[in-house]
Amino acid sequence: MAVPKRKMSRSNTRHRRSAWKAVAPTLVECANPACDGKHIPHRACGECGQYGARSARRQVL
Repeated sequence: MAVPKRKMSRSNTRHRRSAWKAVAPTLVECANPACDGKHIPHRACGECGQYGARSARRQVL
């Protein structure tokens, strides 16, 4: 395991940690015109279950 030879200064530590920002996920509108929900891109909608032009949920007959 690598061990640092010298103590890292406060300014270097804070400069490195400044890149640890949390980013809000991007959301897109659902393709279903009846649904007005938003979801993460390339995922099925959580409200209606539609993925693009297809429905992700199976219809029970």
